[in-house]
Amino acid sequence: MIHGVHECSTTPDPRYMNLAQGAILRDSEGAARMQWWRGAIIYQIYPRSFQDTNGDGIGDLPGVTRRLSHLASLGVDALWISPFFKSPMVDFGYDIEDYREVDPLFGTIEDFDALLAEAHRLGLKVVIDMVLSHTSQRHRWFQESRRSRENARADWYVWADPRPDGTPPNNWLSMFGGSAWTWEPRRRQYYLHNFLPEQPDLNLHLRAVQDALLDECRFWLNRGVDGFRLDACNCLTHDLDLRDNPVRPAGMAPTEAVRPSNPYNYQMHVYNKSRPETLEFLGRLRALTDEYGDILLIAEIAADDSLSVMRDYAGPAAPLHTAYSFALLGPEFDPRTVTGAVAAFHAEGVGNRPGRDGWPSWAFSNHDVERVMSRWGGRDAPADFAKALIALLCSLRGTVFLYQGEELGLPEADVPYEQLKDPYGLNFFPDFAGRDGCRTPMPWDDSDRHAGFSTVDGWLPIPNDHLRRAVGAQAADPASVLSFTRHFLRWRAARPALVSGDIDIVAATEDVICVIRTLDRRRLLVAIELAGRGGSVDLPETVVQVEEDHHLALGWVEGDRIILPPYGAVFAWLEDQLVA
Repeated sequence: MIHGVHECSTTPDPRYMNLAQGAILRDSEGAARMQWWRGAIIYQIYPRSFQDTNGDGIGDLPGVTRRLSHLASLGVDALWISPFFKSPMVDFGYDIEDYREVDPLFGTIEDFDALLAEAHRLGLKVVIDMVLSHTSQRHRWFQESRRSRENARADWYVWADPRPDGTPPNNWLSMFGGSAWTWEPRRRQYYLHNFLPEQPDLNLHLRAVQDALLDECRFWLNRGVDGFRLDACNCLTHDLDLRDNPVRPAGMAPTEAVRPSNPYNYQMHVYNKSRPETLEFLGRLRALTDEYGDILLIAEIAADDSLSVMRDYAGPAAPLHTAYSFALLGPEFDPRTVTGAVAAFHAEGVGNRPGRDGWPSWAFSNHDVERVMSRWGGRDAPADFAKALIALLCSLRGTVFLYQGEELGLPEADVPYEQLKDPYGLNFFPDFAGRDGCRTPMPWDDSDRHAGFSTVDGWLPIPNDHLRRAVGAQAADPASVLSFTRHFLRWRAARPALVSGDIDIVAATEDVICVIRTLDRRRLLVAIELAGRGGSVDLPETVVQVEEDHHLALGWVEGDRIILPPYGAVFAWLEDQLVA
């Protein structure tokens, strides 16, 4: 059991750890208002793999528009679309050649406008990826910058002279393996790339670069987008003195999102990322988006201590609305890992400044990691495990990210080596096969050999076990993961305590998580069994009413204990909390 201090004016019950205030804010006139993204369910779309409409085996923007009804039927609040900008696709869109052009693979700018209009008609917000730390080598800015040391954009990227022996200026490493520096013979200098050599890092210490990036963001704000997911957000600035990163202490866990075999784990990344100057630029970005109303800014954080960095970016008085990290995207699963991450984010309390009171985001899957069903459940994880994970994710305090196919309980695809596309996997095979296994095309129709994704073979193969779990196969089955997800997301939306309430951690064992969500004195206890062998937990207080329509296996109250069947849950209302 976790102990702590309840942030309330009454005497706290020491058995619980209250982690945060609620999500009700007040505007300048004192009227209560709710920001749309607090507690929202945001569905991530990897557009290459969502729906192909022109028969080239690659998903596109018209395909996203065509399938928006699926998102509406799920009951999500918004969609996040991974990059669709013009790109040579070395890193499949995260190497941007032009921020304002849609890559022809995905369609046209008119296709995006049509997508945005249809999403808004259906009541869905649209968040797009913005990659501000680096561009493609083919970007016109880099093409000019690399020509010489004297041109107008000579300093727009991070350039450095070699050491006297010709080696790179310091020991910084790329997350994708090898040195973070590549030689440019025209300048006789190295340029920095935290990722692939084809992704040179911008120099955001230069005001002109910041201004240019803000203009790129303004272009999409003027088109009507509702927010930005900021890729590699803590990689935006670097140490101006280019100091060597220190050696990582022996026995320290690998950096989140980095394979143990990657030499990146030999260092502590204190000088090439997570620098304080990044927060200054993000403050400028926040000021820009605030001009457009309730625009969401989400940081992606990958760091040695990502939860601490999350607080810097989205905690009290931080510049962004929310952030997510790889804390719950790693291979180790234990309910205590989940509650530990929630507790760590709120470790320093919350502030009182409106819009800056520490709001996290949580995800169990995305386009960069093995799908959660396989990563945490193994090859034969049952459908009930997928349901329990969705219920858990949607019961945490924060904004929720669902990755396409998570609502189907899809496992990781096994992509043969000869069909691998991901440069990260090709660099580290066979120890690591890369990210292709979580990026295979979305299965829509189990009666079609192409799964309803395309009329031809997709850019990655669709495994048979995905075909059996297609939307069409699950839609009519009331016991399917899809049917459960549709029900549970709507069930949750009708219980504001789950959407925006405080959270108190009651207990976490190797089998069970138990928390209390509180809003306006109403307290909802949530207990979920996650190991598939049944479990129990002490009942902290008197139950007033047990909810029985959440569609998980029903647990029950027996004396002073909560009894849970395998992958079962209890959602129960407790006596109203007295608040001074």
